[in-house]
Amino acid sequence: MNILVIGSGGREHALAWKLAQSPQTNRIFVAPGNAGTATDGTDIENIPIKELNFPALIKFAKENKVGLTVVGPEIPLCAGIVDAFQSEKLRIFGPNKAAARIEGSKVFCKEILRKGSVPTAIHHTFTNSNDAIQFLNKDRDIPVVVKVDGLAAGKGVFVCSNRSEGIDAILRITKNREFGNAGDRIILEERLDGQEVSVLAITDGATILTLQPAQDHKAAYDGDTGPNTGGMGAYSPTPIVDGTTLHWIEEHIFVPTIHALNRLDVSFRGVLYAGLMLTKQEPKVLEYNARFGDPECQPLLLRLKTDLLDIFEATIGGTLDQLSPLEWDNRTAVCVVMASQGYPGNYEKGFPIRGLAEASKVPDTKIFHAGTAIREDGTIVSNGGRVLSVTGLGNSVSEAKLAAYTAIKHIRWDGAWCRKDISDKALSY
Repeated sequence: MNILVIGSGGREHALAWKLAQSPQTNRIFVAPGNAGTATDGTDIENIPIKELNFPALIKFAKENKVGLTVVGPEIPLCAGIVDAFQSEKLRIFGPNKAAARIEGSKVFCKEILRKGSVPTAIHHTFTNSNDAIQFLNKDRDIPVVVKVDGLAAGKGVFVCSNRSEGIDAILRITKNREFGNAGDRIILEERLDGQEVSVLAITDGATILTLQPAQDHKAAYDGDTGPNTGGMGAYSPTPIVDGTTLHWIEEHIFVPTIHALNRLDVSFRGVLYAGLMLTKQEPKVLEYNARFGDPECQPLLLRLKTDLLDIFEATIGGTLDQLSPLEWDNRTAVCVVMASQGYPGNYEKGFPIRGLAEASKVPDTKIFHAGTAIREDGTIVSNGGRVLSVTGLGNSVSEAKLAAYTAIKHIRWDGAWCRKDISDKALSY
């Protein structure tokens, strides 16, 4: 089977790499891909078509006999790529536009959580800054989280310690328009305390297949300080979520969410990613994503032994209930993101990346490319904010972390940096 993967990040490199391992796979095309997908084997090929050019993607899929398209990023999902492909009788993995709203609109997500009685933070929605600021001024000077309603690449969330910080966040969203139309509506919600975890499930709208838990690191700097990013690293599994807690999450979060969507005649087929806060009372939903997380996808797929193509086929066919239990590598995987200087703010591109060949020789590691490109002379250069996802495997969290950071020591480009404490939270359990 020929497969088309949509996207250009570390998640898409991981998806293409994993799908290439299936004996059912013939060719894998990645649109538009990155330097990693361009060089990771003869069966994977980049296609210079942007992820929102639906007509060109559909034409390519037809002309190249693509049997399955897999969508990585949220933007094409929320723009309706699944609907466009299905209207042309093309098979595609991912939720349709109506279902992807659970990520595309935080207001819609909160409505679903309310309808399903799913635990989440107390929240209020506003359409203008004056009402939002007036609300804050009426309340006590307590911590608050300010969120934009729409897509913002993981950066439209402000965790504020007091009223002043909350008002500043509101003005950045509404007056400075830092997130454009995504900030037309804003949500103010209580700040929850606890550990954040990521639990992903694959569903065909009836059966829910929960993956092993992971823990993302959203803050830019060590010790969870600095601005929010798209994710600076992740590890899986995480000891903070045991079997009992995972079962509770399935029963009280995923199941009622799917039921609430179905009652609205919205059938969700794809990856439902729950960003959770483990509070003292119970796990609560911070947000939902409608696709694999990046960088959670990288350690999860490095550990997954089951044929990923079989999972996708069963999801599309509505036969997840017939799939055998997933098989996992019992080892821990730690993924560390190497980023460009200035990220998550402004950064420069085009710096040659050195040491990739040496890093790839470190045992039990895999380097997934994200923001990279290839020059005509074959030089791999930085081409984004999050550039590489260096992932290591080990019999313990410490071993996996050592493998990842050992590989990182070989890699250099002007301005390269990373957090040094990815997975350290697990060491206290």
